[in-house]
Amino acid sequence: MKKLLAITLGILTAIGGFVDIGDIVSTSEAGSRFGLAHTWVLIVGVIGICVYAEMAGRVTVVSTRPVFDLIRERLGPRAALVNLLGSYLITLLTLAAEIGGVALALQLISGAPYLLWVPAVALVLWLALWRVRFETLERIFGLGGLALVILVVGIFWLHPPFDTLRAQTISTSPPPGENWPTYWFLAVALFASAMTPYEVFFFSSGGVEERWTPRDLTLSRINVFLGFPLGGLLAFGFLATSAIVFHPLQVSVDTLGQAVLPAGLAFGQVGLGLIILGVFAATFGAAMETSLSAGYAVAQYFGWSWGKALRPRQAARFHTVVLISILLAVAALLSTIDPIQLTEYMLIFSAVVLPLTYLPILIIANDRGYLGDRVNGPFANTLGVVYLVVVAAAAVAAIPLMVMTGMGG
Repeated sequence: MKKLLAITLGILTAIGGFVDIGDIVSTSEAGSRFGLAHTWVLIVGVIGICVYAEMAGRVTVVSTRPVFDLIRERLGPRAALVNLLGSYLITLLTLAAEIGGVALALQLISGAPYLLWVPAVALVLWLALWRVRFETLERIFGLGGLALVILVVGIFWLHPPFDTLRAQTISTSPPPGENWPTYWFLAVALFASAMTPYEVFFFSSGGVEERWTPRDLTLSRINVFLGFPLGGLLAFGFLATSAIVFHPLQVSVDTLGQAVLPAGLAFGQVGLGLIILGVFAATFGAAMETSLSAGYAVAQYFGWSWGKALRPRQAARFHTVVLISILLAVAALLSTIDPIQLTEYMLIFSAVVLPLTYLPILIIANDRGYLGDRVNGPFANTLGVVYLVVVAAAAVAAIPLMVMTGMGG
């Protein structure tokens, strides 16, 4: 039972990575505008994050050290500092978007403006990270996010024309009224949403927090190969139901209220309540991941004491970084920037910096000095190199596509 419950680390990481507020709206927008034409991107993203996280998890389990600590030691402080700055800024933007996402979910429930909820969400987030056990948070929000499975069921409940959906999936061109630059812009955004660096830093550091050892290598892989595909399946629920409901009407989705509407159409008020619960749990879980990941990265780089299990007096600088990150995220939101638009920018910039965070993991996963005979085998290396090319291509294309399409407009 203990091993079974430990799998919730992977579930929380996957749900927080695939189904945060930006991903919900991005997949829903892609579905409403292009039908199921981006299904292949989700599949590529799921495989990619499994490759990425499996290497990071293996590095952590075998060395019993977190990834960022090893990156600094292996690549040197200067190269690791570039990695740190890029990943921290992306994580901070993501944290702001996730807090905004929780506030938007509460707005759907209460009707009160989301900005009124932002300070309260930030306070509850800090108290939860400070006072609630790591395992408890994993299980509550990881399993709570599974309420999003209602959209996967809704795909069949809405009785769609499956022949049309199949044709959209294998289509080789954008539908009428859309263009290739926008198609590829959304493809890059969806791929980046699956491969965000904070997922791997959180997963790696969470394994250290739970005291994984080389004997837990199988557990780490179960977390990866069960959790992340599950997150991809939940994201597909938003993509598919949006394609079923909005694409035939040529209505573009750009709000959270629209993204959750298909659940209400399929199952009424019960479905709407469940999907909002799932969105709340997923976005709050993602907010926990990102705030902790910000502290993990900074503390591990500088060699400070770190860990959620440590009291603030035992890891004062780690907890200070987490608190400051939350406050900076709140300040960004109170500037009235749209949290969904903020996340769309985050996804593009995440694609830009992804090679800086992916390449060091690939290098360490091939270093026998750290992993001994647990280094990448031929198959893992082939996949690792293929995805290095993919993430590099996405990084090169991200900014030009953003400019050409006006953020996908």
